[in-house]
Amino acid sequence: MDLKKILFSFFFICSVVFVSAQSSAELKKQREKIDAEIAELTKVLREKTQEKILSQREVNALSRQLGLREDKINTINAELRLINNSIQTNTKQVNSLKAELEKMKVDYEKMILFAFRNKNSYNKLMFIFASKDFNQAFKRIKYLQQFSDARKVKAAEIEATKKEIELKIAQLERDRVTQNNLLKEQENEKAIIAKDRSVHAKELSELKKEESSFQGQLSQKQQEKRRIDAQIQAAIRREIEEERRKAEEARRKEAEAEAQRTGKTVEEVEKKTPRKSDSEILRSTPEAAKLSADFKSNRGRLPWPVGQGNVVRKFGFETVERNVRIDHLDVGIRTSTNAPVRAVFDGDVVQVIGSVVVIQHGEYFTSYSNLKSSAVKKGQKVARGQQIGTADDDPDAGYSVVNFGVFQGQTATDPTSWLAK
Repeated sequence: MDLKKILFSFFFICSVVFVSAQSSAELKKQREKIDAEIAELTKVLREKTQEKILSQREVNALSRQLGLREDKINTINAELRLINNSIQTNTKQVNSLKAELEKMKVDYEKMILFAFRNKNSYNKLMFIFASKDFNQAFKRIKYLQQFSDARKVKAAEIEATKKEIELKIAQLERDRVTQNNLLKEQENEKAIIAKDRSVHAKELSELKKEESSFQGQLSQKQQEKRRIDAQIQAAIRREIEEERRKAEEARRKEAEAEAQRTGKTVEEVEKKTPRKSDSEILRSTPEAAKLSADFKSNRGRLPWPVGQGNVVRKFGFETVERNVRIDHLDVGIRTSTNAPVRAVFDGDVVQVIGSVVVIQHGEYFTSYSNLKSSAVKKGQKVARGQQIGTADDDPDAGYSVVNFGVFQGQTATDPTSWLAK
C-alpha cells in the first residue's frame, strides 16, 4: 500500500463521512422542528390543566402531540441507524488499517535489519566492487539509492496510517457519545408517550359523555367544509363545461363546413369526429397545452402557498375521534397569523367567493381556502409567487390554517406530492 493509495483512501473516507454528516444534520434539523411544535402544543395544553375536562380542541392537540413524539422517535431511529452504520464502517476501517500497519511494520523491520547488517561504507563499496562489469556496478548503485528512498517512503506510510487510525478512533468516540445521548432522549420520549397516552385515554373517556354535542359540532364543521369543497368543484366543473361548450361549437362549425364540401349530413360528419376528454378540452389551445405541461413538469418542486408552514391535516380520508370519517380533497397547512398566501404557479383566477380562490393552470387547478381576504378577482391572470390573499385563523385549532388543493380536471390529487420538500 503506497502513500498515494493511503491519501486517496483517506480523502474518500472523509467525503463519505461528510455526506453522512449532512444527512445527520438534516435529521437533527427535523428533530428540532418537531421539538418546537411539541413545545407549542404543550403551552396550549398547560393553560388548560386546571380544568376538569379538556375541550375537543385540547384533546386534538394532545393527540397531535402524541403523534409528533412518535415522529420524533422515528427521526431518532433514523439518526441512530446512520450513526450505527458509521460506527460499523469506521470500526472495519480501523481494523483494516491496523492490520495494514502491522504488515508495514514487519516490512520496515526487515528493511532496517538489512540496512543494519550493511551499515558501513566498506560493505557497500565491496557490494559495488564485487560486480562483474560496469553495468552491474551501476545497477547495484541504483539499487542502494532506491533502497534508501524506499525506507523513507515506508516510514512516511506508517506515519500516515497511524494518523488515519487516530482520526477514525476519535470519530468512533464522538459517534458513540452521540449514540448514547440519542438513546437517552429516545427513552425519555417513550416514557412521556406512555404517560400522555394515559392522560389522553382519560380525557377521551370524559369527553365521550358529551358525545351528542360533539357529533353536532363535528357535523356542522363537516357541512361547512363540504360546502367549500362543493364550491371549488363547481367552479372547476363550470370551467370544463365552458371549455367543452366552446369546443363543441367549433366541432359543429367544422362538421357543417365538411358537410357542405362532401354532401353528407352534419350528423354523419359529427359521428366520425370523436368527442374529446376533459383533459383534451382543457389543453386544446397551444397556450393551455404548454401551461399544463409546465405545471406537470414541476411536480414535487412547486413552492408552498405560504412562506412558512407545515401540514397539519393530510389529504384523503381521516378518522377523527369516535371513528367519524371525513374525506379531505385538500391539505391543511398551519402558518403564521395574517401570512400572505401566494399562487404556486402561473394561471387564471376562475373563482373568488368568500374565503375561496381557485386558479386554473391549463388542465390543472389549485384551490386556496380559509382566506381572511383575497387580493385577486375572477378572470385575472396571476404569476407564480403572486399574493392572492391572507391566511385566516381556525377557531378550533387555535392558529392560522390555509387549505390547499391540487386538481387534474375534476380529480383531486394529493397536494403534498406537488410541493417542494
